[in-house]
Amino acid sequence: MPVLYVATNGLSVWNSNDLGDTIGRMPSSAGMYSGSHVWALALHPADRAVLLAGTDSGIYRLDQKQGYWSHLPSPMDDALVTALAFDPADPNVILAGTQPAALFRSEDAGRSWKQLDVPMSPYVTSGFYAGDNASDTTSKDRTNDVKHWTRVTQIAFDSENARVVLAGVEIDGLWRSTDGGRAWQRVRDGLITDDIHGFGIVHDASGGRKIFATTNNGLHVSTDAGVSWTMEPIESQWQYVRSIVQRPDRAGPVFLTNGNGPPGTSGKLFRSRDYGTHWENVDLPVTLESSLYFMAANPADPNIMFAATNLGQLFRSLDGGESWSVLPRRLPEVRAMAWLPN
Repeated sequence: MPVLYVATNGLSVWNSNDLGDTIGRMPSSAGMYSGSHVWALALHPADRAVLLAGTDSGIYRLDQKQGYWSHLPSPMDDALVTALAFDPADPNVILAGTQPAALFRSEDAGRSWKQLDVPMSPYVTSGFYAGDNASDTTSKDRTNDVKHWTRVTQIAFDSENARVVLAGVEIDGLWRSTDGGRAWQRVRDGLITDDIHGFGIVHDASGGRKIFATTNNGLHVSTDAGVSWTMEPIESQWQYVRSIVQRPDRAGPVFLTNGNGPPGTSGKLFRSRDYGTHWENVDLPVTLESSLYFMAANPADPNIMFAATNLGQLFRSLDGGESWSVLPRRLPEVRAMAWLPN
């Protein structure tokens, strides 16, 4: 039976041994403070029992058999770790991203880390976050005093060429590496927003692939490994998209999460049967009360998939995303999810 892990913003990691029918919070005695803010989970590309977590007190590694989290000391111990990724060609190489936005690299499976020289902005100032519609002049005059801390939202290695790596930043654009994550350049060609949420690499039946980027203002697609992008509107009243996941066996559909903002008051799940060219709305069993954000899939069983709204509604599919059921437990704000074979 798989084990589901759900990371929350302030109540640590929850896990379930019965496909989500029941779920409980992992206690502080399991090695991670039960009040942790956990924003990232990363599966090892080769070892199905390894899971990393990015938290407000650094990085933790799960020993699933013992049910215990071990802290991996790093320069990020006093930062919020918001993104983690293993190099699929060499899992000893791990990249991590933080809030405020910065990138770190380990080449020894997390025993030591080096901060990379990437000119990401630590914060942005924006009238949107001060309230553009404010009626009083004083609020508008103070717009530049309002800081929105940037954060790395996702790091993705190209599954066909691990030297190409992408990093998305909220709100400081899309960054690309062509040397496995050592040096980085900002990409702007075709992007209509600097608010990058995540990435999905979609493989088609002919062996080709497209890379998708999800943003606050539409789904973007690249056919040249992330050099340039085109925005492709979806048939939704909202163009706010968060996660894109292909069924892990690459033989089934692709899924896209959608909603009306962060955290939002409504959401949708979309499915594509032609590798992201056309999308259809998936009929979920209950009304969504916030934007649909995250999904969890694993090559160990492509039929088992999970999805979560930002504000804690959980869903499960046991047939590769063809049908979905709602899980009984409602969680606090969800920030990541993953499942491992037991």
